Amino acid sequence: MEFWVGLKLALSLIVAIGAQNAFVLRQGILREHVLPVVAFCALSDAVLIGIGVVGAGAFAAHPVIQSALRWGGVGFLLWYGARSARAAWRGGATLELGATTRKPLGAILGSLAALTLLNPHVWLDTVVLIGAVSAQYAQPLMFGLGAACGSVLFFTALGYGARYLAPVFARPDAWRGLDGGIAILMWSIAWSLATGA
Repeated sequence: MEFWVGLKLALSLIVAIGAQNAFVLRQGILREHVLPVVAFCALSDAVLIGIGVVGAGAFAAHPVIQSALRWGGVGFLLWYGARSARAAWRGGATLELGATTRKPLGAILGSLAALTLLNPHVWLDTVVLIGAVSAQYAQPLMFGLGAACGSVLFFTALGYGARYLAPVFARPDAWRGLDGGIAILMWSIAWSLATGA
């Protein structure tokens, strides 16, 4: 069970429109350095998730801390869901690709490292939120493994499936549907965490 909940949480967090995902999507559409880009994102997430799971598991042994982490996670998931619902309601997001020239792999990975490791949302989602939620389960390492697998699945699908999505995500309604789905998923995870279901 922990594996699947971790997988579901990671997928719901990672699907949110952001700079890193737009970068991976763009590289996939351009078919430039897709494998290294996907591998970098998945490995970065796996390392950060591992840090969160191990750190939060050791830190959260005290019942008061466990309760604070649990309700903090619920609050964050509700807020994140509301943010996605708001984006779905407002709409207007599109994928815009300008004229590009092929860049060397080092430049691509440098940009990706900055988008990944300097983004506070990446740290918040992987280390803080996934780590905190994992502490609520009997097998936090399985939860973390599920979350890491969710990251691998998502980035692989995004990088290699991007060429098929380009026409779809040129339309704002597609982003609205995606954001609406994320909101529902985040709220369902918050409910599950709050009720212990």
